[in-house]
This record gives sequence, structure tokens and C-alpha cells, in this order.
Amino acid sequence: MTDRGATVRIDPHVHSEGSYDGHDPVELVLEHAADIGLDGVVVTDHDAIEDSLHAAEIADEYGLVGIPGVEVSTAAGHLLAIGVEECPPRGRPFDETVERVREGGGVAVVPHPFQRSRHGVRKRNLGDCDGIEVYNSMVFTGYRNRRARTFAARRDYPMLGASDAHSIRHVGRAYTEVTLPSVDAGTPPEAIDASTVVEAIRAGDTDLRGRRTPVHRSARQYARGSLRKATYRLTAALPYVAPRPASLGDG
Repeated sequence: MTDRGATVRIDPHVHSEGSYDGHDPVELVLEHAADIGLDGVVVTDHDAIEDSLHAAEIADEYGLVGIPGVEVSTAAGHLLAIGVEECPPRGRPFDETVERVREGGGVAVVPHPFQRSRHGVRKRNLGDCDGIEVYNSMVFTGYRNRRARTFAARRDYPMLGASDAHSIRHVGRAYTEVTLPSVDAGTPPEAIDASTVVEAIRAGDTDLRGRRTPVHRSARQYARGSLRKATYRLTAALPYVAPRPASLGDG
């Protein structure tokens, strides 16, 4: 907390079992977040929002602020839609998706920009948005984070840090401190409205904290995600077999 109001510690980029590359149920994610001293997490599964809506609904039971979200696959790369209650359609142009996020009351934040191997939005395609993830704990080296931070600073984008966790042991390795000038210091997180946090992110009242995930762990995560994606594509091609994982089933 600060004399400017309340400050909440939010990990705004976390995956649950609702993602093709996630592992844990949202209840476990929330419990772990509370245990390590976070005030909230945004579950941002890939092109699927159901688990995130559930997490936001029950977050107060864990003493956390509940903020729904989703990681949308745009035509230009991935985009975090934070604070929305509906998943924007995947595969649409970047600018159009940003507008859909804003119309839904959320903020559009670009995660792991410029990283082609992770479907990051490339520099030439990165237009108007509400923030840049400048510290992602899952990058292999610090170069990508430094490049994102320099880009955001030069263009005055709000900056966020996030774990991009796909299992609970990585939740909170990086996070964003969000200052809420309109909220009294000492207000419990579960009493804070998600829209207040969303608007503070939009205003750039953010600071970031964190450390990178060890390379061998992030490499293992990528490998598992690739295997799960390959499994989905294989099962989707087979008759009478429900494709898995379900989060890749749209479009």
C-alpha cells in the first residue's frame, strides 16, 4: 500500500488447464497466488475464457481481486484481453481485436512482443494498444525483455510484468504492481472492483517486479505445449474422436 492509495500485486498472464499448454485448475492457481502474497491473477488461457470467468467469480474466496481475461490469437500474433467477459474471435486483424477488447471494457496488452516463435506481435504490426508486457519470466534471455521495454518506453506505452505461468510453480515469478489512487490504502483485494484495476492499467499506473524462469524449465514448457498442440491436430483429424485439447477447438 502507498499514500497514493492502494497498490495491488497482479500477475496478469497466467494459464490454467483451460489452455492447451496449461496444467492446473483455477482453484489451485488462486490458492497458490494467495499463498505467495499476490493480490490477484488474470487467467489468460489461449482463445478460451470459461475457466478465467470461473476464476474471477471465486477469487474473493481466496482473498483476491477477480479479473477475467484471455490470450487471443490475432492475425498478427497474441494479445492479452484483460478485464473482458467475452472472448474476441480469433484470427482477426490486430487493430480490430484491440477495439473489440476495449468495447468489452478491457485493456489490450501485447505479451512477449517480437518473439516469432511464441506468436508475438512483430514491430511493424504493433499499433495502438493499452500496454506492453515488457517483462515476461518465460523468455530464454533478457534481450527480449529489454527490447520490449525500450520499445514501450519510447512510445509511452504502459508497461507490465507477468509470469506467463503454465503451472503453479511459476505463478508470480513476475508480476505488476498497480496503483489505485481512488482506493483507500488498506482495502482488501477482494473488495476491489476489477474495472478499477483495468482503468489503472490503462492509465499506466503500473510498476513491474520479477525474475526469469530458469531456461531448462521454460524449454520444457515449450516442448510440452508443442506436444499437446500436435496431439490436438492429430485427434482433430480422426473421425469419432473428440479433439484435445479443447482450447484449440475454435476456428
